[in-house]
Amino acid sequence: MISAHNLTKTYSGVTVLNLPQLDIPKGESFGLVGNNGAGKTTFFSLLLDLIQPSTGHVKNNHIVVNESEAWKPYTSAFIDESFLIGYLTAEEYFYFIGELRGQSKADIDAFLTPFEDFFNGEVTGRKKYLRDLSKGNQKKAGIVAALIGKPEVIILDEPFANLDPTTQIRLKRIVKEISAQQDTTILISSHDLQHTVEVSNRIVALDKGEIVKDIQTSPETLKELEAFFAT
Repeated sequence: MISAHNLTKTYSGVTVLNLPQLDIPKGESFGLVGNNGAGKTTFFSLLLDLIQPSTGHVKNNHIVVNESEAWKPYTSAFIDESFLIGYLTAEEYFYFIGELRGQSKADIDAFLTPFEDFFNGEVTGRKKYLRDLSKGNQKKAGIVAALIGKPEVIILDEPFANLDPTTQIRLKRIVKEISAQQDTTILISSHDLQHTVEVSNRIVALDKGEIVKDIQTSPETLKELEAFFAT
């Protein structure tokens, strides 16, 4: 589904990402971990054609993402609050994204119902602009918006950051439910090893832009990653 080939990104002579080959099959729940500056957000930005590669390419369902926009209708993402439209309320934003994905207002209203616990009364029904919500509540809105229209590929950068423990637990349940759908590929990057291991069936660790671990998750994965990052 997702493949990177000879993919590099260089800034001022410094290579921040170097992926000779990385393949993520359809339906995989893929976790990307690493310290600050490891290259996680750079990879996602390349995957979403937000920046241009220095060499190589990344494909989404055999489509080179910086050569065609044909991947966009089935791909969704939330990287940070820049993906939001600050002068809209959460409902207005959800309706806007829904319209882009062929969903009516009634479709969106029905879609949002299961997320009432996740929102915890702090996102919808508040008559507040997205720009006036807390960072955590902005993240809730962005994550849920990324799920509208049942995209085949979902990309979430640091989804657990700025969320309280209860919301983190609820988010993990949501991600696991999505992962149970065999036709959905979900990519998550995070500093939180435990949360990422719990929701992913494969973990790739980056260090200085290069893959240093690529493992299928097991009961030993968390200990293995903790030992690696502790050295």
